Amino acid sequence: MKFLLITLITHTGDSSPTDRFREVVRNAVLGEELGFDGFGVGERHERPFISSSPPVVLSHIAARTSRIRLFTAVTTLSLLDPVRAYEDYATLDHLSGGRLELIIGKGNGAAQAGLFHVTAADQWERNRESYELFRRLWREDKVTWEGRFRPPLVEAETWPRPLQHPIRVWHGSATSKESVDLAARYGDPLFSANVTNPIDPYAELIDHYRERWAHYGHDPEDALVGAGTAGFYAARTSQEAVAAYRPIFDARVAFQRKLGLPVVFPTLEDAIERSSILVGSPQQIIDKVLRYHKRFGHEVMHLHADADGLTPAQHRGALELFQSEIAPVLRAEIPSRPFPSASVPAPVPVPAAGGDS
Repeated sequence: MKFLLITLITHTGDSSPTDRFREVVRNAVLGEELGFDGFGVGERHERPFISSSPPVVLSHIAARTSRIRLFTAVTTLSLLDPVRAYEDYATLDHLSGGRLELIIGKGNGAAQAGLFHVTAADQWERNRESYELFRRLWREDKVTWEGRFRPPLVEAETWPRPLQHPIRVWHGSATSKESVDLAARYGDPLFSANVTNPIDPYAELIDHYRERWAHYGHDPEDALVGAGTAGFYAARTSQEAVAAYRPIFDARVAFQRKLGLPVVFPTLEDAIERSSILVGSPQQIIDKVLRYHKRFGHEVMHLHADADGLTPAQHRGALELFQSEIAPVLRAEIPSRPFPSASVPAPVPVPAAGGDS
């Protein structure tokens, strides 16, 4: 199994945006140091997130790291001009030494309709059209194309040409069969959000992905699935883990209620029982991931990259415990295909001024 750290760069005002961005970069460097396979940055365009520009953040992370693969989580192609998105990510592909992978999706949140004039009625069609143009731009030197949502292209050239030919694109899946079908149609991997709800609706979408994968004529053995988790804290005993994480979980629930969001799991005990949250001893976490794997068949899993209210020592300690006692067992129990290798030598990490990042 492969393991990613992912952040949506939530910003609740406890620190400045500058400090929050620096924390994200530090967490990416820590993830590489501890042996995680990838680090992802989400894209959101409303409070409480400041993750509106993943290529900029990932470019800085690329300069501070040398091995870890870099993910978007997700790139909201329904909102973006696919030509401009191609230019940004082809540039980042070179700057990262070919370590980039994309997870795409339609986006989330009501604010995007006002900012980008994308509505619930057209967001899925925009996502499909943008992706189909994006993949052609990545693969073809000159593109002639016409669609509904942007001006047509005639023998259009886009620069720079990418380093990876082609880049691997995952499709983020949360609630709709639209993204699942698009992934299956093009033979692309699927990444299940697996955060907000119990396991069943996510498992049903993954099952649908595998059915559509076969329908489109792909070898069932080639289907590739990743899945998220709703939170993480590992300690030597379950009692210690629950005691440390309870105030963090309770604060999250209070914040959700303040924003008027639905609370699916009102207590930590309920979340541990019915959600994908990983809080407990190493063996408890191993058992839970294996239980999810029986339903999903996933080879890639993400943990939250952020301390999320933990102290720096607790955050690092939990990630170290994951890599020393949990990850080795899961890697042995769940074989996974290797990630693509970097195409060129990775850039030399740039030291931070004054030791800061």
